[in-house]
Formats: sequence, structure tokens, C-alpha cells
Amino acid sequence: MLESKLKHYLQLHLIVFIWGFTAILGALISVEAIPLVWFRMLLAVIFIFLYFLFKKKSLAIDKKSVLQFLFTGIVIALHWITFFKAIKVSNVSVALVTMSTGAFFTSLIEPLFFKRRIKAIEMLLGLLVIGGLYIIFNFETQYYLGIIYALISAFLAALFSVLNGLFVKKTDADVISFYQLLFGVLFVSVFLLLNQSFTAAFFKLQITDWFYLFILSSVCTAYAFIASVKIMKYLTPYTVMLTINLEPVYAILLALLIFGEKEKMNVEFYYGAFIVLFVVLLNGIIKNRTTLKQKIKKNKN
Repeated sequence: MLESKLKHYLQLHLIVFIWGFTAILGALISVEAIPLVWFRMLLAVIFIFLYFLFKKKSLAIDKKSVLQFLFTGIVIALHWITFFKAIKVSNVSVALVTMSTGAFFTSLIEPLFFKRRIKAIEMLLGLLVIGGLYIIFNFETQYYLGIIYALISAFLAALFSVLNGLFVKKTDADVISFYQLLFGVLFVSVFLLLNQSFTAAFFKLQITDWFYLFILSSVCTAYAFIASVKIMKYLTPYTVMLTINLEPVYAILLALLIFGEKEKMNVEFYYGAFIVLFVVLLNGIIKNRTTLKQKIKKNKN
């Protein structure tokens, strides 16, 4: 049981590392946020569809699920658009540290859907993340627009995470992922059509952009998306969302190696980022102690 739990935690950290690399790819790809998300989702849908053909697996779902996946598909599309917008107008470090407020949003949203009380410790940990963000905002005011986009993206990510925690109990993760990405790309397509954005120039990308998009859509989307939904069967949305706070740690280290000076921030920024890491570690300790206490109590009974 403990080995299985450790396996799922390690898998979650791999997914988070991949998501951290997603931010790097977002900064490297030259196209704007909305076209970037459209290409990402379309290619990911194709990859997942090919996976279903290979596995000879059914894509059948009921009418209720269609509406649920339509809504969450739009949510994930908007989440990614605001996420990449945040990176484009600020940088990887600012966008990802701000995204860590997702844990605070999840602590407010999750009890509504899972019908449980809001835990004081979850609120406290969420507020600590907000405190870290406040330190960053105080000393990096030139990135305020990136912070706003990232806050919106964090809320949408929290909503999406909680809803998928419910859906995965009834539907396979890969089926959920396929339809959410399909509806997401259809939503973005309608927006682009209304804005007459589908021109020859829209599809004329640099070779490096196509290469980065391939990695982004296959490894960072198709694989990571399915794996992240599947992990919801074994870990709570709050634990998943709080562990995702490690994403900026991984991404900042990668960004410093790849982009150098562009990603170097004031020392206060790193104080704020440290608070995020501290909260993640503290959550892990608390969750482990709670699990052990429950097991001891169960054994006694």
C-alpha cells in the first residue's frame, strides 16, 4: 500500500516536472498564446486519438458527460491561454510562482464539490502561498499584468482539477482527456474563426516552433494530461494542486539554465518562491502524519 502510494507521488512529481518544462517551451515558441494553445490542443487530440486506435478502445460517453467535458474543455483552454499570456508578458519565473495560488483556490473550491468542511490547515497553507506572492508582487511590480493573467489561470486550474477529481471516478482518464482537449480546441477554433485568424500566415511557423510544439503536445500534453487525470484516482485534488506548486521550482531552475539573465530576479522574489516550497514540504509532512494516525486508529479498532 505504502509502495503504491509512493509510486503515485513519484509519478505526480514527474508530471509536475514536465509541466515546468511546458513553461520553458511556451517561452521558446514564437507564436502568441491563443494560436499556441490551438496548435497544442489539436496535436494532442490527434496523438490521443491514435492511441485509442492502437489500443482499439471505445470513446463512447453519455450525454451528461458530453456537457461536463464541454465545460471543462473550455476551462482548460482558457487556463492555458492565460498561462501562456502570463509567460509572454512577464517571464517563466513570475508566471509559475503566481500559479501556485492554485492551492489556495482549491482549498475553497474542493469542499463545495466533495461535500466536506473547509479545513483550517488548508486555508492556512493557501494563505502562506498568498504571502509568498505578496512578497514577489511588492518587488516585481513591472510584471503586474503577468501576475494577473497567472492568477486567473491558477483559479481555472483549481476548478479544472477539482472537477476532474469527480469525473475520474466514473470515466477513464484517457477518455476524459480526449474529450476535454477536443472540446477545448473546438472552442478556440470558434474564437479564431470569428476573429478571421485562420490565414496562411497563421499556419506558417518556424521549424523550431513545430519541433517545440511536437514535444509540447505529445509529452507535455497528451501524456501528462492523461497521467494527471489518472492520478486523481489515488490522490486528492488538494494534494495534487499543492504538489503542483513545485512546478515553479523545477521551471525556475530550468529557465535560469536556458535563458540566463532574463530570468534572474531580485532576492525578494526567491524569498517568496522559498515560501511556496516550504508549504509543499509542510503539506507532505501533515498528510503523512494524518495517514499514519488513521492507520493506527484503524488497526486498534
